[in-house]
Amino acid sequence: MFTSRKLPHVVLAMFALVLMSASALAADPGQQYPVRSEASDQKAGSLLVYNFYTSTPGVNNRNTRVSMTNTNPFKPAWVHLFFISETCAVADYKTDLTPNQTFSFLVSDYDPGFSGYIIALTENPINGLPARFNHLIGDEYFKSAIGDANLGAVAFTANWGDNDYDLFTGGYNDGPTITVQFDGINGYSRAAATVAADNIPSAQDLNSTTIILNSLRGDLTSVMGPVGTMFGLMYDDVEISYSFSIPVGCHTRVTLSDTTPRTTPRFTTIVPAGRTGWIKLYSNAGNAVVGAMVNRNPNTESRPDVFNGGHNLHHLTLSTNGSLTIPVFPQ
Repeated sequence: MFTSRKLPHVVLAMFALVLMSASALAADPGQQYPVRSEASDQKAGSLLVYNFYTSTPGVNNRNTRVSMTNTNPFKPAWVHLFFISETCAVADYKTDLTPNQTFSFLVSDYDPGFSGYIIALTENPINGLPARFNHLIGDEYFKSAIGDANLGAVAFTANWGDNDYDLFTGGYNDGPTITVQFDGINGYSRAAATVAADNIPSAQDLNSTTIILNSLRGDLTSVMGPVGTMFGLMYDDVEISYSFSIPVGCHTRVTLSDTTPRTTPRFTTIVPAGRTGWIKLYSNAGNAVVGAMVNRNPNTESRPDVFNGGHNLHHLTLSTNGSLTIPVFPQ
């Protein structure tokens, strides 16, 4: 009489599957994204910037859905969100994400009646200090007066320490706040000093294009600081440039027209019907900035050559003149 080998084979097969699964979870294929890579909406980080949010109570086509995901399969994340309104005032909310969890919410449930941008950062839940946890990704959908778009959250990595949950303690003296630089060395990744919108359609084709500019300088316990005056170059499609300047607060939306920004000749002459251009902007003081571009056109159903949507602005040069003063208190 022979002993059956079916059970040992099944056990061995299950054990092999477990080992393979554990190996797959331990490390995704491919090389790790460089920790000190610059800010991008195509990577994970410890701080996320959502470039625009809005909601109007009782109005269904004025709202924003914000999402963030903890991509770490083993460790939780504790996140502090700051809602910065167009008046530069700040409101905050804390949440936590289990491993591999996606968290989504409507702005109408959290900050109804306001527009602005959102900064979310990982922290230690016990003392509230910023924590290194370069595993967050996010995105947003918004419906608004300036148009509808889906934007990825711009991710900034934490460069201090070597391990998850390492704390930023630079200059901390047990006070109620701590200041972190966007320096690309010991703080967060650098933000942009020069940004660009790579395709500006003509307003004469009924396009309404809005440039959104956000500051990464200020105090999250009270108000964010302004970007300051920005110098701009508007290019037509034969490489001729036209200069302008605009004042930029902590959150500024500029809908392009013949009066804003003021160019000579005017915007509709630089970019006439059927043509396109592009814009480059930089802070005169080299201050840190991020932003997005959104386009709205009422004729998308009737014309094949017009589109609605948006994207984050491109970062052409980098700034080290950005910092956040962050409140420190436990969850």
